[in-house]
Amino acid sequence: MSNIIKTDVLIIGAGLAGLSTALSLPKSLSIMVLSKAALEVCSSHYAQGGIAASLDDTDSVADHISDTLIAGAGLCAADNTDRILGAGQQAVQWLCEQGVPFTQTILTKENDNTPDFSDSKTSDLHLTKEGGHGCRRVAHAEDATGRHVMDALTTKAQTATNITILPYHEALELLTSPMIGNSSFSMNDSKIKHCRGALVFDHINERQLTIHSSAVVLASGGLGQLFKRASAPNVCVGDGVMMAWQAGCRLANLEFIQFHPTGLALGDSSFLISEALRGEGGRLYCPQTGKRFMLEIDERAELAPRDIVARAIANQIDNNGLGYVHLDVSHLPAAFIQAHFPQIYQTLLALGIDMTTDPIPVAPTAHYSCGGVVTCANGLTDVVGLYAAGEVAYTGLHGANRLASNSLLECVVVGRNIAANLPRYLTKLERLKNLEILEKTAEALEKMVQAHTSAYHKMYQLAADIWQFPTLENTQFVILPSSKQSSYPTYKADTTLHSDVGIAEITIALKALLTANMGITRSAKQLEQALRQIEQWQESIEHTETMLSDMSSKAPTTKSEIAVFQLARQLKLATMIVQSAYQRFESRGGHYREDYPNLAETPLTSIILPWKNATLGSMNRITENERLSILVTDHI
Repeated sequence: MSNIIKTDVLIIGAGLAGLSTALSLPKSLSIMVLSKAALEVCSSHYAQGGIAASLDDTDSVADHISDTLIAGAGLCAADNTDRILGAGQQAVQWLCEQGVPFTQTILTKENDNTPDFSDSKTSDLHLTKEGGHGCRRVAHAEDATGRHVMDALTTKAQTATNITILPYHEALELLTSPMIGNSSFSMNDSKIKHCRGALVFDHINERQLTIHSSAVVLASGGLGQLFKRASAPNVCVGDGVMMAWQAGCRLANLEFIQFHPTGLALGDSSFLISEALRGEGGRLYCPQTGKRFMLEIDERAELAPRDIVARAIANQIDNNGLGYVHLDVSHLPAAFIQAHFPQIYQTLLALGIDMTTDPIPVAPTAHYSCGGVVTCANGLTDVVGLYAAGEVAYTGLHGANRLASNSLLECVVVGRNIAANLPRYLTKLERLKNLEILEKTAEALEKMVQAHTSAYHKMYQLAADIWQFPTLENTQFVILPSSKQSSYPTYKADTTLHSDVGIAEITIALKALLTANMGITRSAKQLEQALRQIEQWQESIEHTETMLSDMSSKAPTTKSEIAVFQLARQLKLATMIVQSAYQRFESRGGHYREDYPNLAETPLTSIILPWKNATLGSMNRITENERLSILVTDHI
């Protein structure tokens, strides 16, 4: 029997987006924040570079927007981009007020052991420059911005009397119910859904929890750990994306996986070498010839947008066979390097690399998902009562390629926008007396109106009064593979990745497959092979000891069941990512097709419609007639 907990707001994810929301909500609300692992195990904690915002007198929001649109390669949502970047200065000032120790232009006196950073102003902050930015625009806390930001916000949240943080609590499924209650009234088998909590697994006590809440904020992070080399911690496997899709949300642009150009290429390290090194003058060289190759690739050289630099490095690696290129900052003063990049300096020194004299071996690593759950700038999704923020969400800010350090800004701005919107939503819910009025109205409409679509339209308008559904322009729909059949050529799957391997082996092999076939460059043949291999794995886990069919009516309750469930969910997500890339017949931003190297005439956002009959055990396949017809009209 599941334990039941009630709270006003449930936040899934304890990173920057989740805590920004929690700390900005009214203290009168009870808030529960879930962390799948320890609190420091989140991408926000590991962010090095900083947070981009127009803070300098010589900069402007218009210039920041322009740089973002250029990096996004035609796929940024203009209105959301304007709204999010326009709130940049306020967001950074809010972080200052929380006590984040940003590096300042005038260094703190050495004898000041306890400086009060909450009094800092944005005009006091030292700004650095990163790729794609036309000026210095990135506020930072040394070279460990994420850790300093998260330490400050976590301390605030832990001392707040209305916030409860639960580490090692993993959300498994979002709880939803039709907005129109028990009424059978619907259109095209679709319903306006209301999110009312989540099923959760408590890893500490190995028990299942049911958490009921009036609103849910999804801030669960990205999906980088689907790849072999990734900067994200091991909890980032896209489970938030899948929960939202099952609950009734659209997904957008999953094919745009950004690869950070300069991950440390040393063993299995996932350590990033901050783009700020290149912003301060770092140069990329071929280890064999000593040639600085970026000068011939782009006029911005090492400070070109990430997709350009990552592809250039990948091409060098293909040619040199070494698995890395060199990033060199040894021409900069040693004292400057040690003062501005203390974490990177000490980390490399412990590994035998003195960056003041030695080049750093680097290679691209999976870093950020530019796509995700469709939301507006206020974080509202397609499901009433469900908000999303951070890497799990798609606001359209990042387009086809994220501009460096815009992601932390998005976390704070959208998180605080959610906090401003959510109390109004709760007030409207209260006025509806827990939706009873809406149910009665629906029943009356059914009796009074014979025209099915007319009644449905009125019902939708009632829902729209309490929830503003996100809209999209210029979309193309991704058609997912049909059940038990494949339209792909009969390429043989890699014999080293045979179908009868175990759960752990498939998980590892999936990372290798996506890295090889869904990496910085792709082709139809690679993507088809990946889809066939994933299909074989899906078939193999249908016959594991813990049958997925046995889990169709309940959430997994044991670690073995969770392992099967997690893998099934990752395989389904991998299918959607690869299929999205397979159906984009162009090269744009972070998506580069060797067989379609040019831009399409019209930039289109890839959309995956939600699954209408999703259950926890039905992850393996979806037929075309199982896709949920979304209620929002897309402008094509």
